[in-house]
Amino acid sequence: MKASEDSNMEGTKIVLASQSPRRKELLERAGIEFTIIPSTMDENSNCKEPDKLAEELALTKARDVAQNIKNTETAKGCEKVVVIGADTVVAKNELVLGKPADEDDAAWMISQLQGDVHQVYTGVAFVVLENGKASEHSFVEKTDVYVSPMTEDEIKTYVATGEPMDKAGAYGIQGHFCVYVEKINGDYSNVVGLPIARVYNVLKTKIVTI
Repeated sequence: MKASEDSNMEGTKIVLASQSPRRKELLERAGIEFTIIPSTMDENSNCKEPDKLAEELALTKARDVAQNIKNTETAKGCEKVVVIGADTVVAKNELVLGKPADEDDAAWMISQLQGDVHQVYTGVAFVVLENGKASEHSFVEKTDVYVSPMTEDEIKTYVATGEPMDKAGAYGIQGHFCVYVEKINGDYSNVVGLPIARVYNVLKTKIVTI
């Protein structure tokens, strides 16, 4: 979605409010030009419902960055600035599994996921700055992930790779853990961290009319 490819995007600057390398890669694959300005807000919430939690945190991140840049050089000279915030939540039976505190915590999380199905929710929020005003659009995408039964040794071996330590639910579907994923029901990129097809569609069809 380069300006030269879509006249509606001329004069529009897109900002990703995340330093996730996975979200960065997905946006790049979609051909979307963007700038990274990560949010510095604490990811704290009292919300217990995983879908609402993901959307709330995504909105918090997008609003934080939008507020910080609205009067800066980043926004100057642009007819419209679109800040994209995202947050991914892994849940098993509505219990939210965040990023593991240590290897023992990671092993426990994987033990809860193995041999069963769980859900991955990614909340995506768009804060649009235009003509001195801000407008918002957000959604939540859900994917069911089915994990094969795993032995204790397999869990320990996977945790020892270090891959689980910075990921919600203690695994990355695009990494070593892929051999344990039997199937998914929904968007694969959503599990990676950003439902890129839906993001692209929103940018193309809704942002210009928000």
